[in-house]
Amino acid sequence: MKVRKAVIPAAGLGTRFLPATKVLPKEMLNIVDRPAIQYAVEEAARAGISDVLLVTSRGKSLMEDHFDLTPELERALEAKGKTDELKAVRAVSEIATIHAVRQKEPLGLGHAVLMARDHIGDEPFVVLLPDEIVPEPMGEEPSLLGRMLEAFEDKGAPVVAVREVERAEVSSYGIVAPTEDGRDGVVKIGNFIEKPSVEEAPSNLASVGRYVLTSSVLDALETTQPGAGGEIQVTDGIQAVAENQGAYALIYDGPIYDVGRRLDALKAQVRLALRRNDLSEPLLAWLRDLVRDH
Repeated sequence: MKVRKAVIPAAGLGTRFLPATKVLPKEMLNIVDRPAIQYAVEEAARAGISDVLLVTSRGKSLMEDHFDLTPELERALEAKGKTDELKAVRAVSEIATIHAVRQKEPLGLGHAVLMARDHIGDEPFVVLLPDEIVPEPMGEEPSLLGRMLEAFEDKGAPVVAVREVERAEVSSYGIVAPTEDGRDGVVKIGNFIEKPSVEEAPSNLASVGRYVLTSSVLDALETTQPGAGGEIQVTDGIQAVAENQGAYALIYDGPIYDVGRRLDALKAQVRLALRRNDLSEPLLAWLRDLVRDH
């Protein structure tokens, strides 16, 4: 089946960014000139997926509002002749069809994904974690999500994006142990462990928040018990499917920008701005002066 739907889990409290996230959802924090959540929706749309389900929580309706029409603002911009701003505002509401469901309790990423069951049905679907921004490819560079969808069509089984991390960092990620070498960077998953210790980690291939999943993963999550951190982990659901039906990992070495931590979010701001034709030169000049003066 063709993948038509995307799920974006966005129910977290964003405590790392307090007090900024006391009222504002962390997914609405600005990254260059748009909120973090918009990058994920745009990524799905570039891959041909225009049906997006946001898994939210209480107090996060601003995310839905962001992708809605804003007639008052649009009329004001039109009256003032601000055509570029008007075009940008209208474009946001046209990226994708947005749906939302609430995760009423913070029971883990696996539980958040399971909240999509009624919307997904028996279809395959994509999961994108908005804390990880995968920028738009430059030139002929293939997109990560595009490559994952191709691998899914080839294998007919779940596909997880992974990248190599330093051994000391494995306890912060879901770690994949491949059972065999594959072509085009796609390997079969032998084991998938959530946040193992350095000693227990079977490799340094870490999940980076992009998944192409089947309804069999949802079936597995319905009976998955809380795991690492006392939460229901999507890792465990994928592992169950890997054992019974097979699952795969796509090893990715392209740019991924973490906006889930303060320092990493600052770095992401700079890196994404440097990819922009309208910002790169003046920003580089300023950075060079800054480094020279310090």
